[in-house]
Amino acid sequence: MIALLGPASVYAQVPDSTWGKKFENYPTFKFKGLFQARYVVSTNEDVDVGGQHHEDRSGTSNSFALKYMRAQVQAKISQRTEVVALVNLADFKNDPKTRVLENAYLKYTFSPKAAITVGQFRPWFGIEETIPADIIKSLDWSNQYSEFGKLGWTSFQIGASIGGTLHLGKMPFQYAVSVVNGNGKNQVSDSDNGKQYMTRLVFGLSKKYGVNIGLNGGVGEVIKKNVYAWGADVVGNIPFSAKWNLDLQLEGKQATNHALYKTILEEDRPGDINSYLVRGVYFLPNLRYQIRHKNLGSIEASCRYEYLDRSFSRDSNPRQTLTPMLGLEFLKDYGARIQIGMQMDRYKHQVANTTTYNGNLFIVQVQSRL
Repeated sequence: MIALLGPASVYAQVPDSTWGKKFENYPTFKFKGLFQARYVVSTNEDVDVGGQHHEDRSGTSNSFALKYMRAQVQAKISQRTEVVALVNLADFKNDPKTRVLENAYLKYTFSPKAAITVGQFRPWFGIEETIPADIIKSLDWSNQYSEFGKLGWTSFQIGASIGGTLHLGKMPFQYAVSVVNGNGKNQVSDSDNGKQYMTRLVFGLSKKYGVNIGLNGGVGEVIKKNVYAWGADVVGNIPFSAKWNLDLQLEGKQATNHALYKTILEEDRPGDINSYLVRGVYFLPNLRYQIRHKNLGSIEASCRYEYLDRSFSRDSNPRQTLTPMLGLEFLKDYGARIQIGMQMDRYKHQVANTTTYNGNLFIVQVQSRL
């Protein structure tokens, strides 16, 4: 189901009936974790490590940072039912009111064709939601993922969902239909009674090359106004040899930018909320070489290109980001990894003393899956 940290476990085979079966082995528990820390240096003297421009060059130009200290428990309480909780303890360094708790949901699996999830989870609306939260191919999630999370379409949201795997002839076909509050994680309740409805369809075109095409669409209501979102993506994996392979991701999305619309004074707002539109695309190739040495498992090289325009239909000012990374994996399945790379941001129009300013960050990052 869509809320799990790994798509492979989503559609595990479940018996058609549990009638008469004994459950003396339940509940069972699984524990996981993720540690990620980094050292960041801004190579621009007037831009700090958070991307903020300072004309007087007063910003912090280098810093150690703790990004994630995630802990997850997955409790399987019957053959069909499980409860999952995920927290990020590193968020205690900020105001924890709407942070820390990430996943908190119950999933009931009827069959591989249908499973229901209720609670706080990551609704499927693109590639990155299908990737486990403890596996990050690049420096971090894309700018597009973060922006659409603010709009209620991605990241951790509160609601309900149904999804599963079917077949169109011999082609596997995955679906997910979700309804969420759309105002982010750890909120007491919905902020405006409006809900956001979304669906994702994934077509498995090639098992050999891992080619999947995804289609996303959503509609909703925010401050009593209709909003929408849509997107498309494709993934693939090219095995050059037993040790070399190239993983590819390409995704594009567009949506009503109601978060930007709400920042405008009510008396100054235009009548049409959909005149504020956000559009983004990213491309991430990741080349992997399997060394399989006792002390070094693999080497990865990636270079993600991103294009994001938060208001292309009115005040267009696109942000382009290039993130080349080199990673060394010491334990399999990203158990321990060191990454070195750059994040290079370029805006069409720079705005002094804001984060809308060109910058370059040098990053050394360490990560461990527990």
